[in-house]
Amino acid sequence: MLQKPRSRGRPSSQAERERDWGRDAAEEAPSTSRGAGGSRESRGTSSQGGRRAEASPEVGPRSQQQLELKVAELVQFLLIKDQKKIPIKRADILKHVIGDYKDIFPDLLKLAAERLEYVFGYKLVELEPKSNTYILINTLEPVEEDAEVRGDQGTPTTGLLMIVLGLIFMKGNTIKETEVWDFLRRLGVYPTKKHLVFGDPKKLITEEFVRQRYLEYRRIPHTDPVDYEFQWGPRTNLETSKMKVLKFVAKVHNQDPKDWPAQYCEALADEEARARPGTGGPAPSS
Repeated sequence: MLQKPRSRGRPSSQAERERDWGRDAAEEAPSTSRGAGGSRESRGTSSQGGRRAEASPEVGPRSQQQLELKVAELVQFLLIKDQKKIPIKRADILKHVIGDYKDIFPDLLKLAAERLEYVFGYKLVELEPKSNTYILINTLEPVEEDAEVRGDQGTPTTGLLMIVLGLIFMKGNTIKETEVWDFLRRLGVYPTKKHLVFGDPKKLITEEFVRQRYLEYRRIPHTDPVDYEFQWGPRTNLETSKMKVLKFVAKVHNQDPKDWPAQYCEALADEEARARPGTGGPAPSS
């Protein structure tokens, strides 16, 4: 696994980290430089972009935490869009992710490019000069576990499934369907719109993943309007683990799994239960 730079301005509490993952989890060519020095420099550039934003009457100040969350959101969007190896349009990035952060778009894209390369082994490049379209190039030959953590193993839907599994785990092993769609909309995935990669996303998540036993999907009693909730299915517990999913979440946010103490302790307990002979599988979700 490549060494990744340490994150600055991390959320100050466990509750904030959980809320951030569920709430929010460069016109110039992105930087491809390696090394911690380059990453620190880019973070300084991002901070300068934030200060420029403060001086602008159109936008309010952005904290380092807000910038980190926006970069994480952009990384997830790029990973999803790359699933079918179709060039990613700058217009789609601006529409679905950047929003009112357009004034610092080059800084955000540069930070996302560095995170993609350090953490996931993907190099973000512009397809042609001034084309405003980008592709991800795989720069690693990952071992099996790394590929699974990165969410790029198997079918093109694996990355989306890893994001949903991460949402469920970070929210205490159960999450409302409305919360899932609130998060996925920011990545350009809508329950009522056909998606270029996933087809019918609502059918994929609420029917296919459920039929494949990756997810459990249940109606929440006494809700008006009616709402549903997701939990991990039995196949998920057999094919992956809480620790692997937590590592995926941590990599996206450029943090350490231990930055979420409750989830880390739960994942450790799950690993210990799996290692004990005769236990019959992973520990059940709480």
